[in-house]
Amino acid sequence: MTNEEFNYYVGVFSLSEPALQHDDGSTTTVHRTPKLAIIDDYLNTSAAHFSHIPPAKLEITTFRDTIVPLNGVETSRLVERLRPFDLISTVRERTAFPGSLLAQLPNLKLLLATGTQFEQFDLASARKLGIPVVAAPGLGRTDSPGPRMPNIKKGGAHPTTQHTWALLLALARNVAMDDAALKSEKAAGSPVTWQTGLATGLTGMTLGVVGLGRLVVSWSSSLTQDKADQIAVQCGLSPDDGVDGSKTFRAVDKAELFGSADVVSLHCVLSPRSRGIVGPEDLGRMKPSALLVNTSRGPLIDQTALLSVLENGSIGGAALDVFDIEPLPQDSPWRRPNYWGTNGRSRVLVTPHMGYVDSGLMNAWYAETAENVENWLEGRELLHRLV
Repeated sequence: MTNEEFNYYVGVFSLSEPALQHDDGSTTTVHRTPKLAIIDDYLNTSAAHFSHIPPAKLEITTFRDTIVPLNGVETSRLVERLRPFDLISTVRERTAFPGSLLAQLPNLKLLLATGTQFEQFDLASARKLGIPVVAAPGLGRTDSPGPRMPNIKKGGAHPTTQHTWALLLALARNVAMDDAALKSEKAAGSPVTWQTGLATGLTGMTLGVVGLGRLVVSWSSSLTQDKADQIAVQCGLSPDDGVDGSKTFRAVDKAELFGSADVVSLHCVLSPRSRGIVGPEDLGRMKPSALLVNTSRGPLIDQTALLSVLENGSIGGAALDVFDIEPLPQDSPWRRPNYWGTNGRSRVLVTPHMGYVDSGLMNAWYAETAENVENWLEGRELLHRLV
């Protein structure tokens, strides 16, 4: 019997513990209920999707926090948390699953991933260990009537795109600072808090996209002007509809992008090649009024260099949804209250990696995950299989 067949077998007949040996020499096989860990579910979004599964059929434990394995102690905590479980449901890359972690989870029979990027999952090790890995692409359950969710891999409907624009507009228009000022408590007799500063108009500004973007000025190692023109046409635009007949989407080198853009937005997948792709020289080229937006991955930017630039007020501001360590530690400089945007420092707007945390998408992921859990329990074929 192969590992794959065994996974289906245990789903149908429950799991067997080592046999009990009796005094008369006979043995009894003890069956136990499979255990599912739903990890990193900060908002308990999964609950509604698994509530119909009876506890006698599946023991479910939901963890609403993340253990970040930054050192040996935290790594051991993570292993001890996950070791008892037969199934583990994850959210994107909130917890990475390298081979070193998978090898320490002897009970693991099925790893349930979500999203479309799996760089932090060691799929080769999972295959070697005989652990099936399935995805949740965000389209919804296959057994539900009605329209499916839009395919975010085809672009246009990705919630991160919406969050990018929300951050950019909020930073440019002082939304967060004005909101906080209006709600702040003031001593009796103090002047009424009203406006915090002039807003930044975006009309006629140049937007630079680091990555294979769809906007105005774009740079990536594989982007040519022909590709940029094709993207314009795909968006229903003329490729030559820019200012004074220039290109609508203009492919430039990295130095020109950082030096000429009024807004720089990052749209890259994190990999060993792209880690630190934005360094001190790039940040140093930005205009004093320029704004930086990152909704992709924190480690794409040299964090030390970024902190220095913002501390010195060298650019207009930054809007960040992603960080080197997530969840963001309580002592992180990005959490400092009443600090950024004061005493010559740049404005900083931060959100807790909300780019993909959209009600429709998150519920679609958990619906798909629940469907695969049901399939595993009933011995049916797994959907969206990666390994």
